[in-house]
This record gives sequence, C-alpha cells and structure tokens, in this order.
Amino acid sequence: MQNAQGKHFSITDPKGVKTVIYEVYETEKEFLKDYPKYTVERLDYTEEFRGDLVKKTFFVDDPQKGGNQLVILSFGKDKVVINMGVLIGNEVRITKKPIPFAYNTIHTEENIEYKEFDYTPNLKRAISIIDPETTEEVKPTLYFDEKTNEVKGKCKLKPYKSYFAFEIRDKK
Repeated sequence: MQNAQGKHFSITDPKGVKTVIYEVYETEKEFLKDYPKYTVERLDYTEEFRGDLVKKTFFVDDPQKGGNQLVILSFGKDKVVINMGVLIGNEVRITKKPIPFAYNTIHTEENIEYKEFDYTPNLKRAISIIDPETTEEVKPTLYFDEKTNEVKGKCKLKPYKSYFAFEIRDKK
C-alpha cells in the first residue's frame, strides 16, 4: 500500500467571501515552443461551517521540493482580492500586499463563446473562467482540432452574467 504524498492547509472565509485557490505550473521546456509558459489547476477543498465563517481545507496532491506556487482568489460583492502564495513544506507564505481587482459585468443578449484556448499535453490550460457568484469554474468543452493536431477548449458564457477570467503570463 502506498503512502499519501499530498499536503493540506486551511483558511477561514468571513461572511460574504468565497475563496478559491489555484496551483500554477510551469510548462516543461520541451513544450514551451508550442504551449503557454504557465498553466493553472484549481485545488480541491472541503468546507466546514462555523457560524458565519467557513473553514476551507485545500489539498495539494504533488508537493514540490522548491514549493508550490499558488494564486488565491477571494470573491466578495463586486470585487476580487488576488493574492500570490507559495506552499513550502507545511507552511503557506502569502504576499504581504493583496491585489484588489474590480471587474465589470459582460452584458450580451446572445450566448458568447469564449475564445478557443490550447491545452498542454497533460491537459492543463493557461486560462480559467470563474462564475464570481458561485466561484465555480466554467467548464470548457474539449475537442480535437484535426488541422493543428491539438486538444483545444471552448467555453460558453451565459448572457447578462458576469465572469472572472485570469491567466498567468510571463513578465515579458
């Protein structure tokens, strides 16, 4: 029987705040020519309700010796607070100054298909689209593009609804 190799850590959300956390992965060098430098994957979590507070325990399946880079998104009414962090050993270190980010609502009378985006060979993607009300990801429809010989994804967005999309980019 194998031992579990993962790590976990907890945060507590105050009333009216919903936090989700993504792990940032750097694409392997041999794939950099064809794929984005960074991809993101949402961490799984459990919730424990304590009055008006919600304690969330997040799980990192593959702890890295040099640390796991994290993007911490806390959704409140009409704003998102963005933090960067690193899981090193049994400790999460969070940047001292969070980045508040206000977002506008996208209004349309028709369904919008978000731009196509590529997946890496291990089926990770660079862009994540989140419904800020529920903090659930908008799941892309995957398909194989025979012209480019690649796996791609499309997301359909509902009319009269706001979404939060983010992508990790290189500083260049």
